[in-house]
Amino acid sequence: MIDWTFLALAAAGGFLGGAMNALAGGGSFSTMPTLIALGLPSTVANATSNVALQPAAMASAWAYRHGLEPVMGVTMRRMVAITMIGAFLGSALLFFTSPRAFDLIVPWLLLTATLAIAGGRHASDWLARIARPGPRALMTAQGVLGVYGGYFGGGIGMMLTAAWGLLSGRDPAQLAAPRTLMLATANAAATLVFIATGMVAWAQCLPMLAGGIVGGWSGALVGRKLPAGLIRGWTLLLTTVTTAVFFYRGYA
Repeated sequence: MIDWTFLALAAAGGFLGGAMNALAGGGSFSTMPTLIALGLPSTVANATSNVALQPAAMASAWAYRHGLEPVMGVTMRRMVAITMIGAFLGSALLFFTSPRAFDLIVPWLLLTATLAIAGGRHASDWLARIARPGPRALMTAQGVLGVYGGYFGGGIGMMLTAAWGLLSGRDPAQLAAPRTLMLATANAAATLVFIATGMVAWAQCLPMLAGGIVGGWSGALVGRKLPAGLIRGWTLLLTTVTTAVFFYRGYA
């Protein structure tokens, strides 16, 4: 017998997660809590969330395709290669991480993103006064973010926005297209590892995947019309709330 409530909850979590990833990142903060509520341990929930949101990430990347351009002179092809290698390493690392260790590590990763976004343009201006970050700094940061994306995935869009904004001084809205492509790339690499290692709970994944496709496409269409300030404010609010929730969950 089909449990329609189960399917509806998974699909709704996927829709919201796909839309959030398209707008500012952080879609896993809809999908992961949903999957945990449906009975999955955190590491399996993270892997399943990643796979469920992959088609949505691809749909968003396609919707943003006309806005793709180099970041600090680094081509999208090179950024994709760096991100994919890092994500393969990160997702392999997750396979060997216990759920308890995972719960303790994740809040600190999110706090880093929150502080970087909160600093915004002021942090970027300060960095420009004491150093001149160039393409090498960006590629190094991207390699680390690729590992992060494969290992956790949650908030990778926000981490990309924070790091690129800090290094380049550009607004989140200007980075939406390349950020969405890198998110899809990290998810794609991690998806291959998670499927191969049997970490995906398919009963929860498939309805969430369907909802995520619709949410990702819808969010990308809306995101292209929203002002930069609103996107940044939403990103900061989301990172702050979810960081607090994960600290409570991991250390309470």
